[in-house]
Amino acid sequence: MEFRTIGDGAAALTVSVVGLGCNAFGRRIDEARSAMVVHAALDAGITFFDTAESYGGGESEAFIGRALGKRRRDIVIATKFGWGPGGAGAAGIARAVEGSLRRLGTDCIDLYQLHKPDSATPHEETLRALDALVRAGKVRQIGCSNFSAAQLKAADAAAAACGTARYVTAQNEYSVLDRGIEDGLAPVCDSLGVGILPFYPLARGLLTGKYRRGEAPPPGSRLAVGGDWRVSGTLEDADFDVLEGLEGFAAARGFDLLTLAFSWLLARKAVPTVIAGATGPEQVAANATAASWTMTENDLAEIDRILGVA
Repeated sequence: MEFRTIGDGAAALTVSVVGLGCNAFGRRIDEARSAMVVHAALDAGITFFDTAESYGGGESEAFIGRALGKRRRDIVIATKFGWGPGGAGAAGIARAVEGSLRRLGTDCIDLYQLHKPDSATPHEETLRALDALVRAGKVRQIGCSNFSAAQLKAADAAAAACGTARYVTAQNEYSVLDRGIEDGLAPVCDSLGVGILPFYPLARGLLTGKYRRGEAPPPGSRLAVGGDWRVSGTLEDADFDVLEGLEGFAAARGFDLLTLAFSWLLARKAVPTVIAGATGPEQVAANATAASWTMTENDLAEIDRILGVA
């Protein structure tokens, strides 16, 4: 397993390039199954676990805390606040962090992230509250999620003006099939030295290879249970042309679609880790080995050609 860093200085976080997304804990899988996933991740060398106070109504954090036990210090825990009531206000942050610390069974959160923008709260208020947590030793680094380029720039300027800790990561949807952040957020992250944490690296399941032209979606998949891919919830011939092109390109080089998806993201130096969800140990094992392709400029150019990217 390769490792990269988030942030810099004494508080820099060393993380595995494949992380574990824990949004299924307490929602799609129970505590026993979640513990199996956690232990499989530890055994595979995965050291970055991403969760949120809202996942499973708080059960995701609690399941992680109990499963880790004495191995807490072996990993970097990233959690999020501000999805529900309380938002990014100072009082809400003070309540949220204590709840997360209690559920996780830890005295410090390695990466504490604002789950979504809060237009009702000034950046300055949020950042001062988070900075107080850093100074108190309850949080090591702070990040944001689902921010636009303009929101990240404004937050970074506010941190500079106030002399507070700044966001060192931006967690947004990003995959070889969904490159929307490249038009705004990614260049801002590059210029500010902010790490990009991609979620949905498999484009909501499209890059798993389980969807096939002319075949019904597998039972239990996103498309089978009501559709989740963009507006129509269906795949057209043009979509399969792209998927089959990517799969064939990977296969010709000895890799699968999963490895292409993760390795393409990790070819961007601003990406320290890819957040990969899992509902079972076998999925963890597959994810852990899916960062093995060191892509060349020619590889990246050919992928752009398959995608029709100028």
